Amino acid sequence: MGNTSNDSQSENREEPLWLPSGESPAISSVMFTAGVLGNLIALALLVRRWRGDSGRRNSISLFHVLVTELVLTDLLGTCLISPVVLASYAQNRTLVALGPERRVCTYFAFSMTFFSLATMLMLFAMALERYLAIGHPYFYQRRVTRRSGLAVLPTIYIASLLFCSLPLLDHWKYAQYSPGTWCFIGHKQTTYLRLYATLLLLLIIAVLACNFSVIVNLIRMHRRGRRSRCGPSLGSSHRRAERVSMAEETDHLILLAIMTITFAVCSLPFTIFAYMNENSSRKEKWDLQALRFLSINSIIDPWVFAILRPPVLRLLRSVLCCRVSLRTQEETQASCSTQSNASKQIDL
Repeated sequence: MGNTSNDSQSENREEPLWLPSGESPAISSVMFTAGVLGNLIALALLVRRWRGDSGRRNSISLFHVLVTELVLTDLLGTCLISPVVLASYAQNRTLVALGPERRVCTYFAFSMTFFSLATMLMLFAMALERYLAIGHPYFYQRRVTRRSGLAVLPTIYIASLLFCSLPLLDHWKYAQYSPGTWCFIGHKQTTYLRLYATLLLLLIIAVLACNFSVIVNLIRMHRRGRRSRCGPSLGSSHRRAERVSMAEETDHLILLAIMTITFAVCSLPFTIFAYMNENSSRKEKWDLQALRFLSINSIIDPWVFAILRPPVLRLLRSVLCCRVSLRTQEETQASCSTQSNASKQIDL
């Protein structure tokens, strides 16, 4: 017992209680303002969509239910984490010194791990929903409903809570990082730190695989629609509905792909940090860079949704599909003319 108390006292003496001179809260204030403002704008746009579509049956898609849950998660994380950093700057004290028994540091580190994992799980749920909707439409129509989408958020929160509570159950201590306004999983918890980073990496790979499958299925749908133009006429209304469906699925894919790429870029420094040696990570300042990148994701996501409104998505779709459309039109005209010439020769 005496050795344990001496070790804890020595660790507390090693951790600074006051912020270094010259530290400015400017970056943290900008991040907090941008995060709250972006999430509120995205939430207002989603509420407007929900109110506008409430009078039409089956108009609110499950994808937008999941997007709403993602925005709520990002907003909640920003409001629960960033004020702690601002309080640290306001009192010029580190997180360890803000509360007794390192409670503020533990709260901050747990919140960071929880909301980062919950965000990635939400992106995986969105990618899985698109994969089932495009790749397995029969199963999707029978089994997947908006009510199941509402159950996704509490399920993800429970799973994230259980996984992120492991350090608390084993009495592991979170580490405080320079300049004293950040706490996260320490390098002494090598097993859990790498397990957490590996889990994020596997989720990113799973999301990319789902997105790739959606792209392949959309290409197949496009080719089937191209071949149907040479066949019997199915009516202008059917073709118009098919084009609208393709456009909506492409818009969803663009939005999800950009969010996924954003999270992958923001998580990459943390993955490198998790597998680096403690001394080298602190020497290269990977710890601070990794934590800042990880927290930036919840700021960028709502702005991606707010900026990529339907007109912008239509512009991106036209730019991405312009060359493909011109090429497919030429191929369609050539194949249709070949089929018509063949049918004429048969008639003769």
